[in-house]
Amino acid sequence: MTSKKKTQQSATESEIQTFAYELRLPKERVAVLIGTNGQTKKTIERNTKTKLDINSEEGEVKISGQDALFLYLAREIIRAIGRGFNPEIAQHLLKPDYMFELITLNEHAKNPHDVQRLKGRIIGEKGKSRNTIEELTQTKICVYGKTAGIIGSADSIMDARKAIQRLLEGSTHASVYRWLERRKKERKTL
Repeated sequence: MTSKKKTQQSATESEIQTFAYELRLPKERVAVLIGTNGQTKKTIERNTKTKLDINSEEGEVKISGQDALFLYLAREIIRAIGRGFNPEIAQHLLKPDYMFELITLNEHAKNPHDVQRLKGRIIGEKGKSRNTIEELTQTKICVYGKTAGIIGSADSIMDARKAIQRLLEGSTHASVYRWLERRKKERKTL
């Protein structure tokens, strides 16, 4: 009977499916993903019940695991870190209803040199614009490379995305802030 249990257990273990994702990160973000003494990597693996194989030279990350939801969450956390977010902020994606949104600035640029100006519109002088949008929407925003990333609840992300898109389309900062203040009041009444 003991060997029968072992056989059944072996069959059950072999039936467990393993899922995997492969991502590529900017090489300068790989060290952030790994963390001091591998601590960030270990934390992500523990919190998402996944295994991360990181090729530091190429910036390639393979995520494997048996739970599709945790695998997806690990992928989103790693994508957020790759797009400039601090690992602690990226871990907010483990909260229910939190998500990661990415806006590509090239889509709004008139020419290759225009991306820098667009980044400046989002960030603002000494980070004022980004901070104001974050405060009014309860999100976290990171402008990195040719992208702007947003982490927050689904409703908040929609407002932050719309605010950033309005800035990218040329709306004044003041009109965007007024719109966000109205949206914040509307959300409170709901």
